[in-house]
This record gives sequence, C-alpha cells and structure tokens, in this order.
Amino acid sequence: MEQIQPAPLFHFRAWLESLRLRTLPLAFASILTGSALAWWQGSFNLTIALLCFLTSGLLQVLSNLANDYGDAVKGSDGSARLGPLRGIQKGAITLAQLRRSIIIATAMALMCGILLISYACDSLSDVFSFLLLGALAIVAAIAYTVGKKPYGYLGLGDLSVLIFFGWLGVSGSFYLQSHLIAPLVLLPATACGLLAAAVLNINNLRDIETDRQCGKMTLAVRLGGDNARRYHLLLLSGALLCFALFAYLGGAGWGSWLFLLAVPLFWRQGRYILREKSPAAMRPMLEKTVKAALLANVLFSIGMLL
Repeated sequence: MEQIQPAPLFHFRAWLESLRLRTLPLAFASILTGSALAWWQGSFNLTIALLCFLTSGLLQVLSNLANDYGDAVKGSDGSARLGPLRGIQKGAITLAQLRRSIIIATAMALMCGILLISYACDSLSDVFSFLLLGALAIVAAIAYTVGKKPYGYLGLGDLSVLIFFGWLGVSGSFYLQSHLIAPLVLLPATACGLLAAAVLNINNLRDIETDRQCGKMTLAVRLGGDNARRYHLLLLSGALLCFALFAYLGGAGWGSWLFLLAVPLFWRQGRYILREKSPAAMRPMLEKTVKAALLANVLFSIGMLL
C-alpha cells in the first residue's frame, strides 16, 4: 500500500521546490567575485558584502517564484517537462499563494536593497542610480515569465542573465565597496555572466522540445539543438578568455590564474554536450554546470584574496 505523506511536510517540501534554493550559489557567485575584487583593491567591507549577498539571494528567490507562476499561467510546465515538478504542478501550491509569495519576496528584496543603498552609497547620484538599478532588477526578476510578453519567451533570458548575474552583480558589488569605476572589472564580470548564461542554456536545452511546443521561444529553441550546443561552448570559452585577459592585464599575480584548475571540467562538459543530442541527457548536466561555474568563480576569488 502506498504511504500517504503528511500534508504539512508535503506542503513544506513543495515550497522548497518552488524556492529552488540550489540556484542561490549561482546568484551569490557574482557577489563573491565582486567582493574579492574589492578585497584586491583594499576596499572590502564585510557589512556591504553581506547585504549584497542577502539582496541577491532575495532577488533570485523572487525570480524563481515568478518563473513558476508565469510558466503555470501559460501552461509551459506540463507533465511532459523533463525538469523536476514544482509545487504548483503537484497541486500543493495555488496560484493565489504564489502571487502572495511574490509580493512578499518583492517587499523583502526592496527593503534589503534600500538598506544596502542607504549604508553603502555616499552621494545622492549613487543613491538614485542604485535605486533605479534595483528597481530594474526586481522588474527583470518578475517579467522573465510573467506578463503578456515575458522576455524569457522571446529568447532574451541569456542577455538578462549576463547583465544581472554578471555586469551588475559583480561591478555593482565591487563599486558599492570600493566606490571606484574600474573598466578592467568588466572582464571578470562578463566571465561570471557568461557562466550563468551557460547554466540557463543547459536548462533550456533540457526543455527545448516542451518549450518549442508551448511557444516558449528561448534562445536554445531559436538556435536549434546543434547551434545551441555550439553556443554553449562559446559561453564557456568566452568566460575563460575573460578571466585570462583580466589575469594578464590586471597584474594581480599568479593567484589570478587559479581559475585554470576548472578548465578540465569545462573540457569534459563541452565534449559531453556536443556528443549527447537528446534533451534528457542534459538533466544531469544542469547541476554539473552550476558546480563548474561556481568552482571557476570561487577559484578566481581565492586568487584575488591571495
């Protein structure tokens, strides 16, 4: 006889699935990199760094909840989807509950962001600039799948990830601690964003068939399976190139080359993705891509600390 799971425990697990806490390390990677760069410049501030981590994590949770809501409304996450079932697909969470959770997550991200800005910004121009960037981040987190024309359904998700997980996450956290405009920082920021885009691309390769059927025109759908795999190699190699250019131009010493220890992982992953053509083969690669991207960022950050 099938064992009936207690309702409270089932409900709790459903919310954990919707929060997708396993995606948080990728959101934290950009803050880690930006903070390590601030340390390298002698400007590291623990309080600001922690507030950046908290704000970034709340924005990621908001994005995850909004993604579940938007896909549920549009019917994108059906039973044929290869990825894990979310709470709303299992019937454990209602659309009304998801809407309320999105409002709560938005309010928490907004409050944390305002606290960060009030603590870190020294001038009115910085305050207004980061308030605008924070508002754009909240809108981007929600509008990925929510609304009449969500940009995630138009193939613009990769660009958004590059901007918010790369350029804004790294350069923003670096600037809030150092108050320096350093164009060279855009190189590791771009690397971080490209690695985050690689994670999204694996996710979209896994769901390419179901996304195509329901009209979710991700970049992987638009490129087609073979070209999306070549695009993935460009993301990985582009990230490594950006890290290498920074190490060469930045004069940060041998430690800035530590990221090269992650190259064998990227090499094996690239070969696997080119060889395996089925969407189902991408399921185990999602977690591996997250770990490889995180490892590269951690190694680079350690190098900055050294």
